[in-house]
Amino acid sequence: MNDNPMQQHRIIGILGGGQLGRMTIQAAQKLGLRGHVFCSEDHSPAGQVADAVTVAAYHDRSALAAFAEQVDIITYEFENIPLESIDFLAQHRPVRPGRLALEISQNRIREKEFLNHIPGIATAPYRPIETVDALAPALNALGLPAILKSACYGYDGKGQVRIDQAKDLDAAWRQASRDGGAVLEAFVTYQKEISVIVGRGIDGQIRCFEPSHNSHVNHILDISRVPAGLKPSLAEQAADMAEYIAQTLDLVGLLAVEMFVTRDDQLLVNEIAPRPHNSGHWTMDGCKTSQFTQFVLAVTGAPLGDPGRSCDVEMKNLIGEDFSRRDQIVLPNDHIHIYGKSDIRPGRKMGHVNRTRPFGAVGVPFAPAQPLDTKRG
Repeated sequence: MNDNPMQQHRIIGILGGGQLGRMTIQAAQKLGLRGHVFCSEDHSPAGQVADAVTVAAYHDRSALAAFAEQVDIITYEFENIPLESIDFLAQHRPVRPGRLALEISQNRIREKEFLNHIPGIATAPYRPIETVDALAPALNALGLPAILKSACYGYDGKGQVRIDQAKDLDAAWRQASRDGGAVLEAFVTYQKEISVIVGRGIDGQIRCFEPSHNSHVNHILDISRVPAGLKPSLAEQAADMAEYIAQTLDLVGLLAVEMFVTRDDQLLVNEIAPRPHNSGHWTMDGCKTSQFTQFVLAVTGAPLGDPGRSCDVEMKNLIGEDFSRRDQIVLPNDHIHIYGKSDIRPGRKMGHVNRTRPFGAVGVPFAPAQPLDTKRG
């Protein structure tokens, strides 16, 4: 009998065809594994590099069954997957992370209720909003300004609106509400936004990446910097919180935990994601083990890698037209990662750049640079 988990799980099935799946497959292939993508669109970023692709709807049971027969282990790279499909697949193959992590993370109301029931974890004050009539009383309770977010299917600022005045609430509701309602969050005045990526193995082993300091533009992550400039006690507390959440979920895989650092040095959890995360892309060129390699090791049951940092890093997203002018952004020694998307659209993530520096070096901001050697892409 072969007890090597990497040999037992040689074909990884990934639900979702985006760039996170693409980079996960590339990490798996470096470990001698193969990747099979299940997604609903042709020519997806992940499908371009996968060893096999199934294109079908996520609720197509015959396609899901055939997919399961061709893989050894199943995971997912985004949250908008029907829970019923996860339940069906789990009857055929191990699915990691499992149902609980997906069920909680794909609905902001469930997510906040879950987090606030964990001792020592808190979020910004919030109110579930099921109808537009509930919005005015909730604003009275939480105060202005406040942030109204869709409960489901929101990412990169989609389905979010800031409310500064208690008027035009119908318009705010139409912009934010989706199937499943919305959630109103009190506005948090913070020093900085950070995130922590934590890997957890099938045996409960946990390895945590260093927190990153994240800057957003139009609700979309623009730059992540490591080190994050946190007090050592806060960095340790953030890691402890992320690990505790992963343990409470009994998660096997990777968990990203986004947090606010308030002006009085309190940590409030903003969102969680049970998968690789944009704010962890710096690990690809800044750590002994990247977040994608750690993800593959965790879901296959292999021992986790060393997440230690090897340099200072600044990760810059190439969003929309940033991609067209990348020769003005990317310096000769930067590490560029391109996602294989053909259509450049405003707000669309086309790739990212990791700028690495020796420990303690003064960071060089993103600025006009020499033309990019496209062979390095």
